[in-house]
Amino acid sequence: MGTGTVLLIIFVGIILFGVGMYNRLVAGRNGYKNAFAQIDVQLTRRHDLIPNLVETAKAYMAHEKDTLEAVINARNSAVAGLNTAKADPSNPEAMKELGKAEQGLSGALGRLFALSESYPDLKANENMMQLSEELTTTENKVSFARQAFNDAVMMYNNMCESFPNNFIAGWFQFKTAELLEIEEEAMKQVPKVDF
Repeated sequence: MGTGTVLLIIFVGIILFGVGMYNRLVAGRNGYKNAFAQIDVQLTRRHDLIPNLVETAKAYMAHEKDTLEAVINARNSAVAGLNTAKADPSNPEAMKELGKAEQGLSGALGRLFALSESYPDLKANENMMQLSEELTTTENKVSFARQAFNDAVMMYNNMCESFPNNFIAGWFQFKTAELLEIEEEAMKQVPKVDF
């Protein structure tokens, strides 16, 4: 076997190795985008439940207008944050804004549920109980989807940053992705809803 043949085999091996790394990076990027799509589904469901919850509460909590408006405003902000993040899940600023918007929405919902404790008729309302149960279930699904997303992002980021993948990632402009984090410890827990 000649020197030219050996060099050709080494060159082809290096090319195949590089192609394999590139394909793993693409698979990782697609994995975290798919995981974000699952968050999108659950957050959209959450956002869709909130107007029904507010409408049900309005009949009983007429003089709590500020709280009800705060919930709707926080919901609208969360929907906008989700739409921005959905457009590019790799955008770190969009992920941070989504986390803040969801944190604000959870806080507003917490205040709504705390106030609803003062209204026994509202607590006994069948529609309110059903919506609250659906919201609690959706909150659990959001937590699982967020965990799956963060796991996929961590795997992808590890691929981008580890040697020798980091060379391929740099050459083809694979950027690390941002985790979806909720900053307050209270927000990491599913809200307790009792009706």
